[in-house]
Amino acid sequence: MKLNPSIYRLILVFFSCFSIQAWSYTEPDWSEGVLVPREGRANIYGLSADELKKAKAEGQIHTQKYPVSVTGVLLPEKPVREIIENKTWNPLKKIMNEIFKDVFNLNEFNDLFRWLGLQKYPSAQSPGKYQVAYPHEFKNGQTPDYLMGYSRIEKNGKTMFTMSCATCHAGQLFGQTILGMTNRFSRANEFFIKGKQSTQFYSPLMFQLYTGASTTETRQLTESIEHLKSIEVKPPLALGLDTSLAQVALSLNLREPNEWADYSSHYQKNPRPDILDHQPADSKPAVWWNVKYKNRWLSDGSILSGNPIFTNFIWNELGRGTDLRQLDQWFKDNAQVVRDLTAMVFATEAPAIQDFFPAEKINELSARRGEQIFNQACSRCHGVYHKNWSLPEFDQASWSERMKTDRVEYFEQTQVYDVGTDPLRYQAMQSLEQLNRLAVSKNNGIVVQAQEGYVPPPLVGIWARWPYFHNNSAPTLCAVLTPADQRPQAYYAVEATDPNIDFDFDCNGYPEPQKVRKEYRTATYLYQSNRPGLMNTGHDQGIFIRQGKNILSSQDKKDLIQFLQTL
Repeated sequence: MKLNPSIYRLILVFFSCFSIQAWSYTEPDWSEGVLVPREGRANIYGLSADELKKAKAEGQIHTQKYPVSVTGVLLPEKPVREIIENKTWNPLKKIMNEIFKDVFNLNEFNDLFRWLGLQKYPSAQSPGKYQVAYPHEFKNGQTPDYLMGYSRIEKNGKTMFTMSCATCHAGQLFGQTILGMTNRFSRANEFFIKGKQSTQFYSPLMFQLYTGASTTETRQLTESIEHLKSIEVKPPLALGLDTSLAQVALSLNLREPNEWADYSSHYQKNPRPDILDHQPADSKPAVWWNVKYKNRWLSDGSILSGNPIFTNFIWNELGRGTDLRQLDQWFKDNAQVVRDLTAMVFATEAPAIQDFFPAEKINELSARRGEQIFNQACSRCHGVYHKNWSLPEFDQASWSERMKTDRVEYFEQTQVYDVGTDPLRYQAMQSLEQLNRLAVSKNNGIVVQAQEGYVPPPLVGIWARWPYFHNNSAPTLCAVLTPADQRPQAYYAVEATDPNIDFDFDCNGYPEPQKVRKEYRTATYLYQSNRPGLMNTGHDQGIFIRQGKNILSSQDKKDLIQFLQTL
């Protein structure tokens, strides 16, 4: 049959659209030492405005609905719900139910995710940068009926679930959930600890009889429990800190060393000894909006090359006992997923303080004085921030507009400095240099090299990132600007719910212990900096202390904090 010429042209146009879309992504050079524009790479692939909008939306969905289909830990929803919620008079079932509840201290299914620290979904009416694209099954503004970070996945006709990126990278700020911000209260690592405890006496037959699970669901749980045997876990030193580094390194030590190159998921009963067996290396999850300014990843800059999304997935899946051969094939089959996630992370914007407080709480003269202090004392490590208030076209603008940052100048090469902060986190990266031996790392250009010190981060959105330092040891900016021997030795962490109660605006961070709401004055929320890994030393000598003297007055520090709050 001969095609009408107009139809033929229409078909050509149709397929050319897909060709244009496929080739619109120009892969960045992820190799070591590639220079980064000083203003960052917010549009990492150089997409058009429409393409970037679509990529960001798809990337946001992938952060909620975990995309790695070969992930090692995937649990059947219905039977797990049955275990948690079953109210029965059957003595055997009741005993089993109570054993599980004692481990997790749960009464209903959603308690599991509240305990994990997951946040509610932002409203569909959230303004601008705070909007989040919902998973595709939720239409016409319908809000998901579960918490953000819970990832429901259909597999073989059954509903399974796992944790997604939003578990650790979606935080709550005075009623607004912000994707890309640190979750200050995530218990993701503890989830694996509890999981190993609650499944040590697992029997597939008993599981089926007790929950009514199907063969598919039982097989999936059995497979996940088998992967848990390939995982070594470590509890965080304090709520809000993350022990993924230790979980990854120690889990890798369980794998047969002669099979690393071919992605083995087989484990050995006697793991190789490691410094992380007895030394902590806790740190907090990083914010996404800073990634655009860097060419080395993690708080210590130890990932020298490779797309950070690949690195993140490799870490996740090593910590879930996944077969790395399957993971590497997943990377090859899902390049678009990785690109969308990468585009979204690099384009993430920081929350602005004037979106949560009246702009007038920041004094313009004070903030301008703080800018001068910052440029003299801080910019050599943290970059330069050009403000709208210096531009003549903003002379008649509102103070809310004038306080915004017009342009950031960070560094073409990400730097690492040792300023005396707790060293255990960066020292532990030596344990992860073995990642370089994995074929999945080599195939994706990932190189790990332990550093001595940490990256002085860009300070965009610094006001929203309390507590400070990589290990959360400074509760406020006031503490950061206080000599180490005078910093608070303990504080209570508190959810940022009420801006008038849960936040010290003048010092920018957690309120003083006596002002914290009573429900948070418990051991769970107590942070004590007198333990290795939690030390609040450093970042004072040579910065604002010289020859033993504090070069900043009390007013200087107030002015500096006012400036930092505008970034």
